[in-house]
Amino acid sequence: MNPSFVRPVCALWALAAGMTPLHAQRWQMQYLYDKNNSALEINDLQFASPSRGVAVGFVAEGRRRQPTSLVTSDGGAHWQIVRLKDAPLSLFFLNENAGWMVTVNGLWQTMEAGKSWSKLPKPPSRILRVYFADEKNGWAVGPRKVALETHDGGRRWTAIAAAAEQPGKPEYSVYNWIAFASPQFGMMTGWNLPPRRGALLPDWIDPEEALSRRETPHLSYLLVTNDGGKTWKSSSASLFGDVTHVRFAGGIGLGLIEYSDSFRIPSEVYRIDWRTGKSMTFFKDKKYAISDVWLAPDGTAYLAGLLQAGQLRHVVPGKVVVLKSKDYTSWAEMEVDYRAVANRAMLAAGDGRSLWLATDTGMILKLSQ
Repeated sequence: MNPSFVRPVCALWALAAGMTPLHAQRWQMQYLYDKNNSALEINDLQFASPSRGVAVGFVAEGRRRQPTSLVTSDGGAHWQIVRLKDAPLSLFFLNENAGWMVTVNGLWQTMEAGKSWSKLPKPPSRILRVYFADEKNGWAVGPRKVALETHDGGRRWTAIAAAAEQPGKPEYSVYNWIAFASPQFGMMTGWNLPPRRGALLPDWIDPEEALSRRETPHLSYLLVTNDGGKTWKSSSASLFGDVTHVRFAGGIGLGLIEYSDSFRIPSEVYRIDWRTGKSMTFFKDKKYAISDVWLAPDGTAYLAGLLQAGQLRHVVPGKVVVLKSKDYTSWAEMEVDYRAVANRAMLAAGDGRSLWLATDTGMILKLSQ
């Protein structure tokens, strides 16, 4: 597959008609963490079915951080707080019961939709995300060009040789995402990003210096399989920004590129035809910092993110927005509960009809039908 699929080649998006409100559906608050002197930060949200969902993150009370999950068995009508033993990074659910949780110190498995977790043997390298085709066969990705495969449910892992073939120093490299469009075709994405010169202080301390830094192109990584993960082929391309999400539905996919605060636009969404390897940009707007994308089974695209509250978008929370389109040309801004503000928003679906949104500020919303 030509690596140029990750390079937006043309801007086919059209906003001449403007962003128009969509009143038929709206995002209603289901859960809001509202306790004095503490805050809930959600790192990931997954629904194993229309009724069973899990969100993971941590509760911060001063300098103390308690790993925490939220669990629902009634479609989000009620959420139960469950304490975790390790800081969670991401989730993957295969079905209504079986799921895996990647944590700072390893990998955990549940057979009860997140109500309890059992720790698996620690992978040979640090990982950030997993994907399973069934209860035995899966893959994991992480820093330092790490891509692994397992054939016993995550108890033993072996390295995928093609992952280490990419150019660039391992200490500046990461694989961050795994997605399959079919049982045979899948991909892993990542990048190599050497440290920025002159970045001596955090952006929030010296915003003027942060905004004056120009984003430079760097290597974007791609691993592709056409045989269900038996073999992988590596490729790379020089790009601005990082490919952070890839979602598939049927013959098409959505890819999300996120840029640094100094870039002229915060994000860009492109359409992938994975059967031909072609791609094209169809959404970018400097007012919207998109942080997640979703494709419904009927091809409807949802883009979740923030209305820009300032140039340092990773520091100042913004109003959560969701855009929807069926033709990828005209976009409707959906109604979202006014209390939803965040630095990042993430989407999850239990089936083709139910869709949820979580924020890193401890909120969970559901799309009303």
